[in-house]
Amino acid sequence: MASTYAPNTGLELIRNGEQSGTWGTTTNTNLSIVDRLTNGVLTISLQGANSHTLTTSNGGLSNGQFKVLVFTGTPSGACTLTIAPNTNQHVYFIYNTTGADNGGTWQGSQQITVTQGNGTNVVIPARTQGAAGVNIVYCDGTGANANVVSLSDKFSLRAPSIIGGTITGITDLAIADGGTGAGSASAARTSLGVAIGSNVLAYDANLQGFVSALTLPTSDGSAGQVMTTNGNGTLSFNTAATAARAYTYSVLF
Repeated sequence: MASTYAPNTGLELIRNGEQSGTWGTTTNTNLSIVDRLTNGVLTISLQGANSHTLTTSNGGLSNGQFKVLVFTGTPSGACTLTIAPNTNQHVYFIYNTTGADNGGTWQGSQQITVTQGNGTNVVIPARTQGAAGVNIVYCDGTGANANVVSLSDKFSLRAPSIIGGTITGITDLAIADGGTGAGSASAARTSLGVAIGSNVLAYDANLQGFVSALTLPTSDGSAGQVMTTNGNGTLSFNTAATAARAYTYSVLF
């Protein structure tokens, strides 16, 4: 009786007593498939393309058996990656490095939509400067209505606790994310709208001495009033007549 095949990987399952003299060849092929399934990395160029089909074949080495998929090149547009056949279950680690670094600006990278059937798909984002699109996807292999599901989206990441040390080479944290949007104290004040000399007054020793020596009113006076001092550092608002009498009294006595 002929061999059968593992339903998801293409591994050949040799029947008892079969393949006398060639058993070693089949076994070595199976072991090579296992090697791809566990640690295999496949680089796929999407240069000028907008689609690619990843196929797993029975009894032989095929590209659908690799665990990690690295996409390169500059596609002609948004790409579709089709997993075939639609009856195989797979887990893939996908790394989208398409496009090219053009003088510090990442250009030509395209998103990649992973599909297996008429069910749900997963979109691997295009690469941005300094960050490639990455995802771990699960293909459920349910046939015509097969689904592709993102496993990365299910991860719950806890915020790290950083104690001491130095962090360098990162993008300034935006104000909306709790940062200052800047990499220096001066730029941070400008970003936050508290730039000295523009948004707030700079420190002045004379002004500070005036404020420290006097007790100022906490509200405005009435129309026509003037500000007077009691001679002991307290300023207040008074009518002009009251202020004049006080001045005359101080001069006479």
